[in-house]
Amino acid sequence: MTQPCPANVGDPVEQIETPALLVDLDAYEHNLDCMATIIAEHNVRFRPHAKTHKSPEIALDQIKRGAIGICCQKVSEAEIMVQGGVPDVLVSNQIVGRAKLRRLAALATSVHIAVCADDPGNIAEINAAAAEAEVRLTVLVEIDVGAGRCGVPPGNPALELAQAVASAPNLQFGGLQAYHGGAQHIRSHEARRLAIVEAAGKTSDTIKLLAGDGLECPMVTGGGTGSLDIDLELGVLNELQAGSYIFMDADYGRNFDRDEAPFTPFRNSLFVRASVMSTPRSGVAIIDAGLKALAFDSGNPEIFGRCGAHYVAPSDEHGNLEVSGANPLLLGEAVTLIPGHCDPTVNLYDWYVGVRGDVVERVWPVAARGALS
Repeated sequence: MTQPCPANVGDPVEQIETPALLVDLDAYEHNLDCMATIIAEHNVRFRPHAKTHKSPEIALDQIKRGAIGICCQKVSEAEIMVQGGVPDVLVSNQIVGRAKLRRLAALATSVHIAVCADDPGNIAEINAAAAEAEVRLTVLVEIDVGAGRCGVPPGNPALELAQAVASAPNLQFGGLQAYHGGAQHIRSHEARRLAIVEAAGKTSDTIKLLAGDGLECPMVTGGGTGSLDIDLELGVLNELQAGSYIFMDADYGRNFDRDEAPFTPFRNSLFVRASVMSTPRSGVAIIDAGLKALAFDSGNPEIFGRCGAHYVAPSDEHGNLEVSGANPLLLGEAVTLIPGHCDPTVNLYDWYVGVRGDVVERVWPVAARGALS
């Protein structure tokens, strides 16, 4: 059941019910504009990941600033994006099972849909679903360039799958997906660059191998927020999938650039607003944001704009803060948190509350929350 919205447009920030998912609209628009400038200067296609924000409204904001479409990880995410007006979706994942593939093919009757594959049996299933729906689906072969997740090895295994796609009557070979997820969070820029250079080499070699067999790759897609500058420098990918740039989080804030400074031109725009619900003893404050309000897979959140306070440990409905005795937090006081990992934190909420200054300016749903199928 969708929860009541924690605020209304025009409300002062101090009236927002907590915990709430906040978007700083000034920082959000800075990130949109900054990415628009970057992709224009480098003449590269941009297809941001909607798994970060799960919002057709944000996807359309991105498309207005130059994105050619969006990525989704699930059919249900894609369905919600298409219903919200997004015209071009890459499901950058493997979709298996007749029911899901039927739903995927149904989307292709009204918008452009592409999907990834790394198995010949799955390619046959996708072709059957496309034939039943009387559509032609674009299929990309996913290669494992170092993430150790989905994807066939680069080289001949990718060629064999590409040949299978190209020979299927209801499929169109779209190119390659080459995403190195693990490299996005390598802290050292030098080490991160080495990982991406290796991935780019594997991708480039596979492109050449396919071209030798007459198979061109109109889409060579991948990359992320953490490797954005390196992917642009190398130029092997012609389509970039960075998603977290729109919000950022504490984990990305731990990456460094070439000069061992924070690596990114993007700003933190996503926050969780919480309230102090107990001050049981000196040096301790308990807030109403714990495991059910924040994702902890990438560590604890950071407290924004408040010196001398640290998030120590969560429980289901509580967050334990260690606070300086010289700067105590008071009962009922608001605390602003930078999530450790933005994507799964977003998936815990039904609403975005967009604020500018001290006023709520925009409220919109996290429309694809819980879209797991």
